[in-house]
Amino acid sequence: MRLPVLLCAAVCLCAVPGPGSGAERSCADLRQFYTGKGFTLTGVPQTEISGEHLRMCPQGPTCCTSTMEENLAGLSTQETEGLIREAGRSLQAVFNALHRSFDTYFTELHSHSERSLQEVLSPLGPLYSQNTRLFGDLYTDLRQYYRGSALNLGESFSDFWSRLLERTFKASALTDVNLSEDYLECVAKQQETLRPFGDIPRDMKGKVSRSFVTARSFVQGLLVSTDVVRKVSQVSLGQECMRALMKLVYCPHCHGLASVKPCSNYCSNVMKGCLANQADLDPVWQELIDTMITVASSFSAEPSLDVVLSSIPARIYEAVHYLQENMDTFTAKVYQTCGTPGETGTGSPAPHERKRKSGSLTALEYKPSPTAGVRLEMQVSDLSSKLREMRQYWVQLPVALCSKLAAGGNSQDKCWNGMSKARYLPEVMGDGLANQINNPEVELDITKPDMTIRQQIMQLKIMSNKLKNALDGNDVDFQDASDDISGSGSGMCVGGQCPRGRPGLYAYTPDISPAGGATSSQSSVCNLLLLLLPLTILLLQR
Repeated sequence: MRLPVLLCAAVCLCAVPGPGSGAERSCADLRQFYTGKGFTLTGVPQTEISGEHLRMCPQGPTCCTSTMEENLAGLSTQETEGLIREAGRSLQAVFNALHRSFDTYFTELHSHSERSLQEVLSPLGPLYSQNTRLFGDLYTDLRQYYRGSALNLGESFSDFWSRLLERTFKASALTDVNLSEDYLECVAKQQETLRPFGDIPRDMKGKVSRSFVTARSFVQGLLVSTDVVRKVSQVSLGQECMRALMKLVYCPHCHGLASVKPCSNYCSNVMKGCLANQADLDPVWQELIDTMITVASSFSAEPSLDVVLSSIPARIYEAVHYLQENMDTFTAKVYQTCGTPGETGTGSPAPHERKRKSGSLTALEYKPSPTAGVRLEMQVSDLSSKLREMRQYWVQLPVALCSKLAAGGNSQDKCWNGMSKARYLPEVMGDGLANQINNPEVELDITKPDMTIRQQIMQLKIMSNKLKNALDGNDVDFQDASDDISGSGSGMCVGGQCPRGRPGLYAYTPDISPAGGATSSQSSVCNLLLLLLPLTILLLQR
């Protein structure tokens, strides 16, 4: 009986803290650290106290009170949100720089093409000098379209060629014939059936429209990406994340381990849990970036962007030259359709009475500047390389944050694992909300995704579809089956009937290009159901 009594006494003696034990450890270092973070020393202990009151940090001797724990928890969240916003601002700055670079390049191409109008079209004589506004209006429409204006490029080109046909016919008309507005309107309508400018209007419309559709969609993609980054980077971290961040960042300070950094895998699990919703952007984000790279590469495909824009004046000159070479044939067909115009004199019109040009036009051959192609290649290369660097931003964000917080690779046996200074044993979770179901550090309800981020996922999907349509030459904002960008033009309308109605803008662009209000609504609902399907499957498996 005496032996058990002695053993119990020995255990009790060992359990009594002696002089110099942890219970008497000074809290001077923590007090200095705490005030350095902007807090007052009110209620801060001088020496360690019992830690039964702790709710986020491991219980045990500590220099932190409940109030201190709450204050530092809030601080850890604020600082982490600040790092996320800082990373977001850096990414936004890259997107803004890409936007400025491409916008400057494209607008310079447009302006250079417009400035060359006078040089290229001056041989047209009065037809150009008296109608400079007609040519300028085409460039204005193109510029406004690129800037996002609600213009239908098909209508703009049709109006331009109709007005140019009126002016060209009038300039070549008989000297003693009075052409009424109604008659000129009838003449203008013949460009849709008689093709007075040959195949040039259709060819030019297809190439120029494709260039402007892709350019506009590309800059919209840059702007949408920037806006998504801004909005997602401002999403607040939840309460469970706050507890996990406190345990990761400041609990070592509360337990006298201020110099011990968190284990890298431990930090990864915390950040993957806190940024689980953000990581769900990754698939659609990478799809958008890849599509933007494809669009950027298309700028240098034949015919390249610089060649298409710079050759617009030459193509217009070529079209007028074609008409004037065939004016007698065209005039005869106009008389058959529109009738003989009213005359101030008597008798029938005769071919020899037609106005004669001083000199004759010769066809132009457009030769692009040798330096233009080099600059375009540099532009495309720079855009593509910088976009590739952003592809995995959302899944690399936890890694980037932990690189500033966690211990290096050589310290994985002597790092803070959430409980003590030792190796962190749990496995690292995957990316995204669904993969956090067994996260040991952050408790998340995977059935409740962040709706702000879900909305941004939808915006990325919409933008990707716009870019894919742009690659096919289709402007999804102005999709019209009767006026297809790649096929319609002068001479392509059956029986002279060309619908001129302007399609409306979509509030949410449908995933499939042909447009209709019901189709757009149904597509949006289907996309939302597809996003929620994986979550439903996970719930049924539990």
